[in-house]
Amino acid sequence: MEVRSLGRPRLLFFVVVAALAAGLVQDASAAAAFRVIVHPDVKGAQIPRAVLSAIFLKQALKWGDGRPVVPVDQSVQSEVRRHFSNDVLKQGIVDVQVYWQRRITAGQVPPPVKTSDEDVVAFVASTPGAIGYVSSGTSLPATVHEVTVVD
Repeated sequence: MEVRSLGRPRLLFFVVVAALAAGLVQDASAAAAFRVIVHPDVKGAQIPRAVLSAIFLKQALKWGDGRPVVPVDQSVQSEVRRHFSNDVLKQGIVDVQVYWQRRITAGQVPPPVKTSDEDVVAFVASTPGAIGYVSSGTSLPATVHEVTVVD
């Protein structure tokens, strides 16, 4: 039996596909699929992914200056929420819903849900301490500012 070389480009393709399937490489489009925005009074330009996750799971309740943090979610039907849940919370939407069902029975309230990027922007702009996420193509007014998610 003759062994033939796949060729460098083809071999690289198979290595990347295998790594994606194994979860070793994240989908680059996930991080680019959303932007995290905060109320203009919130200081800083970056937020660690672990802190962002804790905020949206309501495990972190205050900003560094002691003011309450107010997360706002998108609809469970939205593509941006799917990307955010997978990339930041490291859970699918159904898993997050199960998490909140358990927390609700313990008396905790999940973040409010808005049905569009524009509604999230309006909520964040008008609510001190607010943080939300919008689709990457959303135009941002001066009434909110974007923060970069870092690992």
